[in-house]
Amino acid sequence: MSAKVNTRVTAYQGRVFQLVTENITLANGISLDMDVIRHPGAAAIIPFIRSDTVLLIKQYRHAVGGYIWEIPAGTLDMGETAIACAKRELIEETGYAGDEWQKLGEITPVPGYSDERIYVFLSTSLIHAGQKLDKDEMLDVHEVKFNDAIKMIYQGEIQDGKTICGLFLAMHWLKQRGGSIDLP
Repeated sequence: MSAKVNTRVTAYQGRVFQLVTENITLANGISLDMDVIRHPGAAAIIPFIRSDTVLLIKQYRHAVGGYIWEIPAGTLDMGETAIACAKRELIEETGYAGDEWQKLGEITPVPGYSDERIYVFLSTSLIHAGQKLDKDEMLDVHEVKFNDAIKMIYQGEIQDGKTICGLFLAMHWLKQRGGSIDLP
């Protein structure tokens, strides 16, 4: 059951997303205006530098007024695949390239007003490649024991939704494989 879009007006075209107002008719016959953020999607990575240690970033986010803990992530470029974005963002933000990749899942962070999907990957066999931050990125890379990262969620230190989901997806994946990652 879906809605019929009667009209669509672009209210704002930003650098990363578009805000549109859509007049829709729902299956029950009700018509209403909906503001929707149209987003190209993103990729996020749980990078294991060692079998028990992940790379987390502490990044400045103006919208929340300070630095927050996150996994590396970024927006898909036009025509870019999710895995290509993940590989690019891992190098840009952490300075490491991943040799082994596993897709863990997809999340839809705010389906009430956005179509953004974040594709979550796990990467191992990291090789130093040199950090290539965008000019507007202010972040520090930290090596954190995986179990400590999970504790940081429960202690309220990690509040970013994609990071929480990504770490829990990685934890589930690890449990399915017997609880560890075999790294060279």
